[in-house]
Amino acid sequence: MAEALLELDKVGKSFGALRVTDDVTLDIASGELHALIGPNGAGKTSLIHQLSGMLAPDRGRILFAGEDVTRLGMHARARRGLVRTFQITSILPRFTALENAALAAQSLKAGRLRLFGDAAAEDELNEEAMAALARVGLEDRARVTAGALSHGEKRSLELAVALALKPKLLLLDEPMAGAGAAESARLVEILRQLKRRYTILLVEHDMQAVFALADRVSVLVNGRLIASGEPAWVRADAQVQAAYLGEAAPC
Repeated sequence: MAEALLELDKVGKSFGALRVTDDVTLDIASGELHALIGPNGAGKTSLIHQLSGMLAPDRGRILFAGEDVTRLGMHARARRGLVRTFQITSILPRFTALENAALAAQSLKAGRLRLFGDAAAEDELNEEAMAALARVGLEDRARVTAGALSHGEKRSLELAVALALKPKLLLLDEPMAGAGAAESARLVEILRQLKRRYTILLVEHDMQAVFALADRVSVLVNGRLIASGEPAWVRADAQVQAAYLGEAAPC
């Protein structure tokens, strides 16, 4: 297996008596697409918050590219290449798709988001933004305001915004949520292309997408990892079947 890009060492977070993540130890290898699955309330988004810097863990360590980033904030982690789909908040509906991506590229250079700067008018930022849009199939929608895009296109734009931040690792929290069958299929194909270029940690409830894309799968239940390994092994694990997959796992 490739060297670990992201390492979690007994990461835990509690709110009073509730442990939302409980001694999570996990390695994400460079170049892999690793899926994190589990029932609602399992702690998946809380774990993504801790990885991205939105939420500080109470215990344990988070190492990224060999550096301890446990106490670094979101922007410091993003500058190092640890990026999530909603890293800059959300898409800006009154800005064009190009402007959304250009603002992300600008924030990386400036260290902050300058909402009133004409980012898309700068040639270098424009080129970087267009390249990010092209990777998600939105180059023909570059001049359309984000609010006028379809739901699936907005999901793709969120990916483009993350790509404009030049990630080393993408944290994707349910990118297919709310998408119809056709939009989900399109997003799966985009992720299939992106996994050739980026390391990805994918949180997703769409099991067909998970098992079509993932190199490895980890299962979180009640804040604890109960299984982690190749998709076929995880899918066949009796404990995983009982706790989450049941009869819903794809064949």
